[in-house]
Amino acid sequence: MDADTSEQMLERVEEMMSALYAENGLVDDDVVSAWFTATPDVHSMFPPGAARATVGMTDVPMMGATEMDVEGALGLCIRVMLHVSTSRPRRDLVHVYQHGAVVLRPDLARG
Repeated sequence: MDADTSEQMLERVEEMMSALYAENGLVDDDVVSAWFTATPDVHSMFPPGAARATVGMTDVPMMGATEMDVEGALGLCIRVMLHVSTSRPRRDLVHVYQHGAVVLRPDLARG
């Protein structure tokens, strides 16, 4: 996120979830649950609320948590761990890192 605003949260969660769905060929029924985290400097909105509002995950159990406050860590960052039901092997699933979060796993980020 560039700024801690509700508008930015809605935009970035929608972008992240849309990319995860598209890159992995997911449909709504594939998603069992979701675990969102945000860095301690995010106060504007809960990421699960943004997911419900933007991508319609209204019947998916979701949790949210705060990342550890580690000196030098990436700020204004939201992440999600999706639990999905799929027949695809784990090695074929795509992990999505966008914007500044690319530094977290450059080995997995796609340009």
